[in-house]
Amino acid sequence: MTLFAVFATLLVVVVAAFILPPLWLGLKPAVGNTDRRAANLAIFRDQLAELEREKREGSLADTDFEQAKRELHHRLLAEVESAAPAEAGHRSSRQAALAIVLALPALAVAGYALLGTPKALNPALTAPPPKMTAGQIEAMVAKLAERLKANPDDPPGWLMLGRSYKAMGRYPEAAEAYGKAEKLVAQDAGLLADYAEVLAMGSETGLQGKPRQLVDQALKLDANNPHALLLAGAAAMQAGNRKEAVVYWEKLLPMVEPGSEIETMLKTSIDKIKQGK
Repeated sequence: MTLFAVFATLLVVVVAAFILPPLWLGLKPAVGNTDRRAANLAIFRDQLAELEREKREGSLADTDFEQAKRELHHRLLAEVESAAPAEAGHRSSRQAALAIVLALPALAVAGYALLGTPKALNPALTAPPPKMTAGQIEAMVAKLAERLKANPDDPPGWLMLGRSYKAMGRYPEAAEAYGKAEKLVAQDAGLLADYAEVLAMGSETGLQGKPRQLVDQALKLDANNPHALLLAGAAAMQAGNRKEAVVYWEKLLPMVEPGSEIETMLKTSIDKIKQGK
């Protein structure tokens, strides 16, 4: 049982402990009825004793005594009958108490099922996933590489491997994996820019040659691809075409997050180029 279920059960028990005893025992009505009956009986006995005394003393005839006695009996009977609804109310209170005992847990469960999050009661569904270690990640990447060697006709698999190598900083291997998925990469401007980047990072020539060709290919597919615009500006700077770099970076500038590090870098580079520095 989860900690939530324990607290919910305790809450139901506490609420029931406050509500049920007065309904079940009917303490207040019982005390009131008992006091009333006792008082009525005492009055009846006193009045009957008074009538008997007057009869003995001769101040009350036998006929009058019997009539007065019958009236006392009638009044006492009426008092007893008037106390009966209180007993019925006591029984009704007990029925209400039983109804609450049965309904309270059921209503609590139904209400939580409708308004709460029942899956949250299962720790297996809410537990955070375990963090993978660097060793585990490397083992998974190595396993993927072995699978692709055995089954090389899998462009999505090679693309996944290339992205994994890129994240690990293994750029030459990433470039080779992207090359295996080149038919898939050629259809997406973002993937072309990624391929150009890993080729540049893994070579001594930077963005010149095939990386620049990949960037140009990406911009033909999507002239507003941010990654391709960034690399195009860097390639232009490397080739000595500073004004061309400004064109690419000024187009990129409105797309980046205001106040970010990349915005600061772009503005600084553009300003320096325009100032001839």
